[in-house]
Amino acid sequence: MSEPDEDFAALFEASLKQKRIERGQTIEGTIVAIGPEVAFVNVGGKGEAMIALDELKNADGVLEVAVGDRIQAVVVSTEGGLKLSRKLARAAATDRQIEDAFRAGLPVEGKVERAVKGGYEVRVGHQRAFCPISQIDARRDTDPAEHIGRLYTFRILEYREGGRNLVVSRRALVEEEQRASAADFRRSLAVGAVLTGRVASVRDFGAFVELGAGVQGLLPVSEMSWSRVPSASAVVAAGDQITVKVLRVDDDGQKITLGLKQLSDDPWSKVPTAYAVGQVREGRVTRLAEFGAFVELEPGIEGLAHVSTFPPGHAGAWRRLAPVGATGMFEIVSVDLATKRIGLAPVQGGSRGAAREADDVREYAERQGAEQAAEAFGSLADKLRDAIKPRK
Repeated sequence: MSEPDEDFAALFEASLKQKRIERGQTIEGTIVAIGPEVAFVNVGGKGEAMIALDELKNADGVLEVAVGDRIQAVVVSTEGGLKLSRKLARAAATDRQIEDAFRAGLPVEGKVERAVKGGYEVRVGHQRAFCPISQIDARRDTDPAEHIGRLYTFRILEYREGGRNLVVSRRALVEEEQRASAADFRRSLAVGAVLTGRVASVRDFGAFVELGAGVQGLLPVSEMSWSRVPSASAVVAAGDQITVKVLRVDDDGQKITLGLKQLSDDPWSKVPTAYAVGQVREGRVTRLAEFGAFVELEPGIEGLAHVSTFPPGHAGAWRRLAPVGATGMFEIVSVDLATKRIGLAPVQGGSRGAAREADDVREYAERQGAEQAAEAFGSLADKLRDAIKPRK
């Protein structure tokens, strides 16, 4: 045989060896077609392989891959074509396959046989493995007995003594699935979407709502109601099922802001037609500030009775005339739709008589002196107390 012929024969023999694939070998390939039951994987010069479609679905039965995606799998059969698996079936897992799965980071199936000190004994193929109790589930509140006898998918964390000493984890795979599901869920979120969720926890500043796939959003107390609420716990409690609206999605889906009040009409939408300067309405004092009293005219609509609209007196005297919770008649003196502000003045008998009398007292004080003014103010204060009475 000539030298060129010898070179060609050597190359041909080498190519045959390269194409020879053994059972248990880990290979990579590209999905080229997806059928009703199997997907076809191009493994390069090694030809085409098949993998069951069920192995490419998540826990919810949703296909995780598409044509063009690359996957890593283990060869489980070479007879009648290459057959691949992304997880080793418990009964078919040989010692070699278990080692390959450990080195490739592929999951294996195992049956939880019994509880032992600190965890569980798991049967993987012909081998016994140990799963620490902290690695059996992502949740910590499950009953340990409920796992015994179950067939789960595990990841091999430790492979020692030729496979005689195996440590496995189910939690690692569960958390990976949760992270993948959470990422998909966040990508699907859109501002304006209306979702139903469960209140996970309630804090002073709002409530965290579980939306699905382990994703939580924050419902601030300011977005719970059009009316002023004292605290988030006055509106929702842990465990409540509520419907919310997505207001903002920030930081690549990591921060989700929710709203509850947006699912009902804004009370201010009717203010232009229902409220006008000069009207007299009953209101309830909800809180006091240095500059005046905030008065609720109806749920979601508040006005401010400025301190200047109360009768004159020593510093803070007006507070005694309008304690929190008191109700009375107030005249609308201004309406600012742009800033959602309504100016009010306390009145008696349906007019601004009290406010006008306050002006008269000021003028009288200038003319007659403080003693007579104090007497006049006392009479006016009595009138205002009658007009603004605490709710019984």
